[in-house]
Amino acid sequence: MLSGFDWLRRSISGAELLATMRCIASKPHIFPDEENMGPPLSGSHKPCRRCWIYPCRTSPINDYCITCHTILNRARSLGDVSRSAIVIWGFVSDLPRQLKTREGFRDNRIYSSYVHDHNHFLVMMPKRELKPWLREIFIYHGSDMRGLIQIFSTVGPGSRGNMSDILCRAIHQETRFPMDRLRVRFYPDPYQLFTPRVRDQKGLLTFDGSEFLALLEMAAVFRSLFRPDEQDLLYKVTNLNDNREKEFYWGRLMGILNHEAKDMLSAWKVKQWPKNKIKLLFELTDYVTYTT
Repeated sequence: MLSGFDWLRRSISGAELLATMRCIASKPHIFPDEENMGPPLSGSHKPCRRCWIYPCRTSPINDYCITCHTILNRARSLGDVSRSAIVIWGFVSDLPRQLKTREGFRDNRIYSSYVHDHNHFLVMMPKRELKPWLREIFIYHGSDMRGLIQIFSTVGPGSRGNMSDILCRAIHQETRFPMDRLRVRFYPDPYQLFTPRVRDQKGLLTFDGSEFLALLEMAAVFRSLFRPDEQDLLYKVTNLNDNREKEFYWGRLMGILNHEAKDMLSAWKVKQWPKNKIKLLFELTDYVTYTT
């Protein structure tokens, strides 16, 4: 018999992963609770085309078992939702109180959650709810929570990988650190889970929990003070290799920014930042909301 976690690891796309999580929470009866194997594959018989374990539906005739049929049906309406979502896999000393009681989070903060055991949880949420979600975790748990939280995007059907492989890779990475404090690993591209060393060597992957929350706060301020065209110009200027050219265009940039934006750049000393830190700031702007 497959467990709920086994069904999650059969998800091809982010939409299927979200559909499976919601089915586990709201329709547990569709998951087989006893062994009822489908027939072996032959010229006239076949098991479910998706899980290759359980028998296909007979009324109406279908290529899928009742569980896979329900998941796929629900996933069809979740494509747009999953594309704007992030997945969080947590391996922590103690579950967040909000996941234990299902209270505390705003109704729109998460799309769905799955608690695997006393130390592991899976959450899908809108990417721009990440900062308030993390802030709430720190409000309730502070420095008491230890472990690793991994944040990555979803993939769609037909991609070069699938959510099953990506989720399993995140699980594989979870024991790389001692459980002495809370750490966050951030993967804007989910395929970076297969080559984490490249991003880690650039200082773009692993952060203390409070440090990562502070970076999100900085990204929110930056996004609020700079118009999209000003953001693009800043990125181009800070990535110039010729120092004289960089000085020239930096001066032109200062001439078009308002006082608040110029004060921010001066206070943060953005001009002296390494390129990797600039890259991280721009990556995080997709995960925060504009504020006035």
